[in-house]
Amino acid sequence: MYRLNITNRIALRPSRRSIVAAIPSALGVALLGRPALAADERLVVVTSFPEELTTRYESEFEKLHPGVHVQFVWKQSRDALALLSEKDQGGADVYWAPALGNFPILRDRGAFRKFSVDRAVLPGRLGGQILSDPNGLFEAYDVAGYGIVVDPAALSRSGLKAPKSWSDLASPAYAGRIVMPIPAKVGFSPALYDIILQSESWERGWALLAEIAGGAELLGSGAGPTATVKEGRAALGLTIDFFAFNALANGEKVAFVYPEKTAFLPAHIAITAGTRRFEAAEAFVDFALSTKGQKLMMEADSSRHPARPDAYAGKPAAVVDPFALPPGSFYPYDAEIGRRRPGVVSVLFDLAITERHAETQRLWRAIHAAEARLAAAPDAAGSAAVARARKLAGFTPVSEAQANDSAFLDRFSNRKLEDGDLAARWRADISSARAEALSLVASAEPHL
Repeated sequence: MYRLNITNRIALRPSRRSIVAAIPSALGVALLGRPALAADERLVVVTSFPEELTTRYESEFEKLHPGVHVQFVWKQSRDALALLSEKDQGGADVYWAPALGNFPILRDRGAFRKFSVDRAVLPGRLGGQILSDPNGLFEAYDVAGYGIVVDPAALSRSGLKAPKSWSDLASPAYAGRIVMPIPAKVGFSPALYDIILQSESWERGWALLAEIAGGAELLGSGAGPTATVKEGRAALGLTIDFFAFNALANGEKVAFVYPEKTAFLPAHIAITAGTRRFEAAEAFVDFALSTKGQKLMMEADSSRHPARPDAYAGKPAAVVDPFALPPGSFYPYDAEIGRRRPGVVSVLFDLAITERHAETQRLWRAIHAAEARLAAAPDAAGSAAVARARKLAGFTPVSEAQANDSAFLDRFSNRKLEDGDLAARWRADISSARAEALSLVASAEPHL
């Protein structure tokens, strides 16, 4: 099986099994018209899961259903959304991916067909958080936890303990030891940052992200935070748990922290409305959601969390069972608003942090230094000035009301700010706030 990125037509690693030719979405998936296999023998699954996982599912499913041959078409989130929005979903039968925003959009476009699950074994929720479509049009396949990959030895050498909360990462003690992903470049990071924005509140969350970034290196690769920590180039990295657990399974000396108020967010699976092979598609979905299918994802090179609680029986020691965590262990993330936020989160992060990272670092170093001096020699006027500077340093030009307004958020659905006047105004507002913050820090000097 060759899995191709349809956007750039670059072949990924070949597998041991079938070959899939991927065609530009404007033409649909033309391979479905080929006579080599009869239509009822072929099941086309659109996914972005890695080959190590999909090959395993292909093999195990075909043992149970030898008359069905699974063919995977590999597409990242935006490409998958375009293909599956076409008539008959471009010929695909199943969509199976960690793409939190795509499934509700495609549901609303009529792209999915309803199927049944047993809620006694697949609850479709985690605590107070809804994981699956209440109307049965897509179902949670797994859940991924968000948090911090840690190099315990590096922290120990510096006399530091692992952070327990997102806000702990803003401590000056961790400055220069943190890596964090850039949301415009790393697919999972808008959701990671939105967990912070929801759990801390919008404005406080942005201030916290800016302060963390003031002591961090920014990375453009999803695997980058874990790789950087395991290679000893950082002590802490913001990431998804399975990257860290994969490293652990391969003998790396890392650990993973689920901070207070983190969340577990789902990947989903759905049957397309246009499938002509509903029984085969349903059989594949049933297998993916079965106890056996769910256990496959916990093997060492996947280390993912099933959405089915009974699959955790006999789990590897390193895998956390989120269904067994005490109440209040995680934040009840609102996926309905969260799915609309990746665009605005990416845009704002670029404008306020990525584009002016060196400035962000200088500003927060100055604020932390001023706060340390004030702690040693308290001064009311200086403290007031620095407190005001801290508030301005975390300024965001988007209000919480806008961040909860679906119409406003949908303006950034392509993760770009195409309104040049708005971009200029937001940059000017951020620059003005930063300049005033630096001035206030400087004004506090005579009072120290």
